[in-house]
Amino acid sequence: MNQGRTVFAQLLDFFPRYEFDKCVARYQGDHRVRRLSTYEQFLILVFAQLTYRESLRDIENCLGALGSRLYHSGLRQAPSRSTLAEANEKRDWRIFADFAQVLIRRATELHAGGPLFGDLTQMAYALDSTTVDLCLSVFPWATFRKAKAAIKLHTLLSLRGNYPSVVIITPASVHDVNILDRLTFEAGSFYVFDRGYLDFKRLFQLGLTGAFYVTRAKKNFRYRKQAGRPVERLTGLRTDQSVALVGFYARKSHPTLLRRVTYRDPESGQLLVFLTNNFDIPALSVAQLYRSRWQVELFFKWIKQHLRIKAFYGTSENAVRTQVWTAVTAYLLVALVRKELKTATSLHAMLQIFSLTLVEKKPLFSAISDNSVSKNSPDLNEDPCLPGF
Repeated sequence: MNQGRTVFAQLLDFFPRYEFDKCVARYQGDHRVRRLSTYEQFLILVFAQLTYRESLRDIENCLGALGSRLYHSGLRQAPSRSTLAEANEKRDWRIFADFAQVLIRRATELHAGGPLFGDLTQMAYALDSTTVDLCLSVFPWATFRKAKAAIKLHTLLSLRGNYPSVVIITPASVHDVNILDRLTFEAGSFYVFDRGYLDFKRLFQLGLTGAFYVTRAKKNFRYRKQAGRPVERLTGLRTDQSVALVGFYARKSHPTLLRRVTYRDPESGQLLVFLTNNFDIPALSVAQLYRSRWQVELFFKWIKQHLRIKAFYGTSENAVRTQVWTAVTAYLLVALVRKELKTATSLHAMLQIFSLTLVEKKPLFSAISDNSVSKNSPDLNEDPCLPGF
């Protein structure tokens, strides 16, 4: 007897199918396809992410064992691993990247409004990258070192909600600072990054768009003080200055003044020097903005621990990009479900619950909220790396 819809089928309600079909049509994903449609491939890859499948054979065996539950989860039949491998190798990865952008826009709408901290109401983003090591003989296109292959996930994380707004996948040989040339900056927004992105010419171009940056100064940073402002030393602040760069080429790259804020970390005692092109926000907000950059590091740690982006189902660049983008989509799906249902269950706990209940026929909210482990275990309920969701 049919007692309702599976948890996986209910999760699919949070996917805008019409938007996905537009992405498929944009790149002709279903042109001359007879066995495995793009949507079915997408569902299988999301299912594999949520249930921690390790390989194509693992996916094939798992789906084949579901029987009639597979149909009630939105899939007509379990494909062979060769069919799925061919789809991952040949079907354009931009379909899944574009659809992830649809979910990113939805997440942006859900987290619009309200101050980030203090009186800061502007959007703020943290930019960083993480490296995923690969085998050079299997992934020769992922250039890194002579005897090693790897890819980089360059991620622009929205600090208002902690979701990725931009993800760029490159071979690991691409230097981080080059990603600044590929981003479109929003006027009035803040962009926070570490010293690896410190290039005064690129930062000056960023400022011309009307956006603001916050970064750390290098040890050999040379400047000339132009003006100073008083600070509250009890907060950890030490100086708040307007400075000009010293040196012909430095001044040519960034002819305008910068704001230099120094802050003594009360926990470590380390003296931190921040640079920004915004002279209006409080000096303490500059330090708080940079501290919030740590969220992108925690995001990388979280997705590496809980999603499948370290072991890949294919070896081609297209297959790797497809898997990474479906992993990002799975993350956004769970995060959006958590936001829409207004549940206190952590993302980690939700993933653990879904890994066991995806094909069960029970109400989605009941599957999440009625789990006693997620309520009582502090390791699952406290999700420090993603407080916004």
